[in-house]
Amino acid sequence: MARIRVGLVGCGFVSEMHMYAFRRVYGVDVEVAAVAARGDRVVAFASHHGIPRVYRSFSELIADRELDVIDICTPPNLHAEMIVAAMQAGKHVICEKPFAGYFGREGDRQPIGKHVPKALMYERVLEEMDATRAAIERTGQLFMYAEDWIYAPAVTKTAEIIRATKDKILFMKGEESHSGSHAAHAAQWAMTGGGSLIRMGCHPLSAVLYLKQVEAKARGETIRVASVTGDVGNVTACLKPDERSYIKANPVDVEDWGTLTATFSDGTKATVFSGDMIMGGVRNLIETYTSGGSLFANITPNTHLMSYQTSEEKLAGVYITEKVDRKTGWQYVCLEEEWTRGYLQEIQDFMECAATGRQPLSDLALAYETIKVNYAGYWAAEEGRRVVL
Repeated sequence: MARIRVGLVGCGFVSEMHMYAFRRVYGVDVEVAAVAARGDRVVAFASHHGIPRVYRSFSELIADRELDVIDICTPPNLHAEMIVAAMQAGKHVICEKPFAGYFGREGDRQPIGKHVPKALMYERVLEEMDATRAAIERTGQLFMYAEDWIYAPAVTKTAEIIRATKDKILFMKGEESHSGSHAAHAAQWAMTGGGSLIRMGCHPLSAVLYLKQVEAKARGETIRVASVTGDVGNVTACLKPDERSYIKANPVDVEDWGTLTATFSDGTKATVFSGDMIMGGVRNLIETYTSGGSLFANITPNTHLMSYQTSEEKLAGVYITEKVDRKTGWQYVCLEEEWTRGYLQEIQDFMECAATGRQPLSDLALAYETIKVNYAGYWAAEEGRRVVL
């Protein structure tokens, strides 16, 4: 059995999800052998998960010769530099979403989300992604894009049906929304590269781009995104402080509401929506309408288990699902959330790729195209027009 040793960067929410998945990999002997992060929390994280080595710097982590894979679970403004450095050090790389973004340059007027033109952001993001892609390809190492949606069972079954029927996808509608990010950096463009449309919207966007390529391959066609329209806003700006009890969104220079529509080269369309002001738990949904039918992928919420309870106190130690503000009343309980949302299958694929050298399902091409279309949406929204790609 092949043995793969992983070094983790970061010890936050996503790192916890990845650790859960690493422990459940089969067919490959996987050890998370090291973790690097700033602050005191990393020591407790390593102790809790039985990780033997703790580093205080990223450079120390990638210098560890025993590591085969570096798993980057940091804010996105750190991604590009870390990806290239790790791969040049001879490591395969897993990188969380979003792959890239515009985080500001010297001389930019602050805050950049309000003052740097989105057309310029688009141009500079593509330049950076081109440079990052070239550096990745020169190393010969594997780049694995941690987009869990395309591994979610509801999406993989949608893909299977599209392959079998070879039907034309006419329209897709995807959404990820919730009541606001728990990460402080989510409010600032310089840290996240945008607001809800990229931080959450990149998930359904990657899924629709992936499914459209599944269709193209099944039908022997070449399909690309031809143009993008978009709209964004800060809809919670009108709220008084006492009206923000349950909504966590508090943007500095990013949107808390966003939508984009991609028109493909075959004339079909996909619309993606995301919002930081939707209560009732995280919404991960994608609808696919084809020439032969309809497919509704209700990743979350779903009706695997519906619960009506009356005592919050009795449920204190019971997990219901992400982003719910209470456990009583009717609730959509998410069973095996890491499986339902694709985290287990994603990490399984990545570890098999690291062991065998094959390319992952979620790859560099998907990461690149997602960011390209996302930033075209920002450009279109700011200028109130269709952006042709």
